[in-house]
Amino acid sequence: MMLEKKFTDFTEELSSAKPVPGGGGACAAVGAFAAALGMMVANLTVGKKRYADVEEEVKEILARLEATRNELIILADKDAEAFEPLSKAYGLPKDTEEEQREKERIMEAALYEASRVPLEIMETVLGAMGDLKFLGEKGSKLAVSDVGVGILFAQAALEGASLNVLINTRLMKNRERAKELNQKADAMIQEGRKQKEEIYEDVLNKLR
Repeated sequence: MMLEKKFTDFTEELSSAKPVPGGGGACAAVGAFAAALGMMVANLTVGKKRYADVEEEVKEILARLEATRNELIILADKDAEAFEPLSKAYGLPKDTEEEQREKERIMEAALYEASRVPLEIMETVLGAMGDLKFLGEKGSKLAVSDVGVGILFAQAALEGASLNVLINTRLMKNRERAKELNQKADAMIQEGRKQKEEIYEDVLNKLR
């Protein structure tokens, strides 16, 4: 799996001229970092007498964030897999009308699949934001800055993944389907921005 490589190997591949990993895989990685930071805050909270009243909730959050982190690791690979058919479709011949129609058909399907994975990344990251909010409010005060870093990473992953939706939907012939995908991305961006502002501001207030 892509994110099971050494960090230096992953960044070497990311910086190469190869088409994958690219922005989608990087967004999945950054989202996984956000979830992992939340897990760290949860682990620093569990078992402390001071936070005994929220321990069960924090344990549930810890399990959810672990699932989120693992899902984003999988999505980094899925993003690369979804791009492969699209990269091949660009090279299909279009000398005859029949070849043109076949290329358009294959391109349309490939563009849709390449748009769905970054949407999955967005949905997964957005789900973690609520858990980061709880940890910022109720988790270990010693690690509140890590909640702040986590929410910034989550927002970067969310908005970055949306660009990978837009670069594909703009080429789709089915404009209704493209509009639907774009609207899903836009709605998640708006929700993510709202949560990020609330959580980050709360963290800053606690630190100042």
